[in-house]
Amino acid sequence: MLKKNIPNAITCANLFSGCIGIVFAFKGDLKIAAYFVILSGIFDFFDGMVARLLNVKSAIGKDLDSLADMVSFGFLPGVIMFNLLQLSDYTSAYLPYLGFLITIFSALRLAKFNNDERQTEDFIGLNTPMNTLFICSLPYIYDDYPSIIGSTILLISIIAITSFLLISEIKIFSLKFSDLSWAKNKIKFIFLILSAALIAVLQFAAIPFVLVLYIALSVLHFKHVAEKIS
Repeated sequence: MLKKNIPNAITCANLFSGCIGIVFAFKGDLKIAAYFVILSGIFDFFDGMVARLLNVKSAIGKDLDSLADMVSFGFLPGVIMFNLLQLSDYTSAYLPYLGFLITIFSALRLAKFNNDERQTEDFIGLNTPMNTLFICSLPYIYDDYPSIIGSTILLISIIAITSFLLISEIKIFSLKFSDLSWAKNKIKFIFLILSAALIAVLQFAAIPFVLVLYIALSVLHFKHVAEKIS
């Protein structure tokens, strides 16, 4: 019984971390909120891994994972974007609420994932943790480039593009490993190595480039896979 609930406990830690992040985000402490997003991402990675290792995957665990993700990687990035729009160069009482479009499209993405049998190994559409990590990098970049990240047009464009990517039909490789062999995971290792190099040099400012790299490598990878099959 205890073994069965270990992955669910890790998922609940993801949810708890997301809730704390939301509290900081509503207070305007967007950088602190970003750290809780990272913590939620770590828990989100390990709950599935532990479930596979213990062979205790369940329908309840899958639903709980999506509900936790909706808070940590759906509502939380919406709150962060809400705050960023409040800091933007066009002040309006209603404009910041557009940030919650990210929350809405994250919900659509998670619902689609739960009911799409094509997404057993890889993703179709941008996954919510990666999208949230990108959104959470923006407050850090804002410190160095306030005129750019503070642009209302840019922020609304980011909302539109990321919302589209969340529910798109673009195939994205998963970062889950069934084993550590180079042959089966070459694209994942390449992505992780390049991402680590970018983050080492640019820190949080590297995340937008990591996102572009992730999508570009995914497109090239699955194009190559399709060519091999044909």
